[in-house]
Amino acid sequence: MPRLASRIARISPFYAMEVVKQAAQLQAAGRDIIHMSIGEPDFTAIPAVVDALDAAARSGRSQYTEALGIPALREAIAGFYATRFGAQVDPSRVIVTAGASGALMLACAALVEPGQDVLMPDPTYPANRHIVTAAGGNPRLIPSGPADRFQLSADHVRQHWSPATAGVIVASPSNPTGTSVAPGVLAEIAAEVRARDGFTVVDEIYLGLSYDGDRKSAAALGDDVILVNSFSKYFHMTGWRLGWLVVPPDLVPAFEKLAQNVVICPSALSQHAALACFTPESLEIFETRRGAFQQRRDFLLPAFERLGLSVPVRPDGAFYIYSDVSAHASDSFDFATRLLNEAGVCAVPGLDFGDAEAHRYLRFSYATELSRLEEAMARIGDFLAKA
Repeated sequence: MPRLASRIARISPFYAMEVVKQAAQLQAAGRDIIHMSIGEPDFTAIPAVVDALDAAARSGRSQYTEALGIPALREAIAGFYATRFGAQVDPSRVIVTAGASGALMLACAALVEPGQDVLMPDPTYPANRHIVTAAGGNPRLIPSGPADRFQLSADHVRQHWSPATAGVIVASPSNPTGTSVAPGVLAEIAAEVRARDGFTVVDEIYLGLSYDGDRKSAAALGDDVILVNSFSKYFHMTGWRLGWLVVPPDLVPAFEKLAQNVVICPSALSQHAALACFTPESLEIFETRRGAFQQRRDFLLPAFERLGLSVPVRPDGAFYIYSDVSAHASDSFDFATRLLNEAGVCAVPGLDFGDAEAHRYLRFSYATELSRLEEAMARIGDFLAKA
């Protein structure tokens, strides 16, 4: 057998997948399981997108596209920044990718030298740090607790930057916490990184699913800030594997060369279908669905409080609640397993998202319909009463 690269050993398995596997076994045995686990919207692609896919397939638009994406989609994405976020983005800076993961893989391949460090908060989405590892870099997770809204700060950058540091990756709103980085704080982070000739990557995959105040894109911070986004969450196209990058103008040729050699192009049919996302009628549907997610959050937060499940920082986006369960258990994986087996509610242990205080937290996803969430709260209440 050939040897695996040593960095593969540094990529940890998902605890979430173990819990979900157990849930599937229970369901196969006839148990009713309520999933508050995987971060996949219960909404799916809207009819206009499905119709556009069908039309593209029937008209033969399934051949390779340009590596950077079809021009019409790049222009539509740039227009979305202007109309939705009030930010000006030149379409030439938009690179369509095979999902947000594909976007971050391109970014890390282009920007991270083997052995370099990349700063990110702890907790953070596990794939982000593992993509850095796969690129040969070292993810440096900086403990970022409730006082920091579970996010990096400019002070973190100043304290932890070293000669080996290449840049930072932040997500706003974040998976697993649903918290955003305040625009002023994000500007300070970008300024600190810029002063050190590093890169700033902002994962905005959940930006469309923000609920409190104006939605602000990091695009406003300057052309040197690299943005990652996706059609998976706000546009509800998870399996279509389509995302995008916004990169500095001078880096576009390098990213194009890399994309040509690594992926050739994103899915042609998904690209043509995604054009239907940006009509006024489609955007109205997405906004209605955003309101449904907000309704679920606004139901769950007081329900968690009544149950004695602490939520140290109010989530303002995405569809996650990061709850401190240390009053009920000393180990989040054990608590998640008991909650699944005894209450039939599936949630994700914090162990997936870092090392700092991970044993204290569970991530609850509300990407499921409200009636099921109401039942989940009732079940959790009974479970805690018996514990």
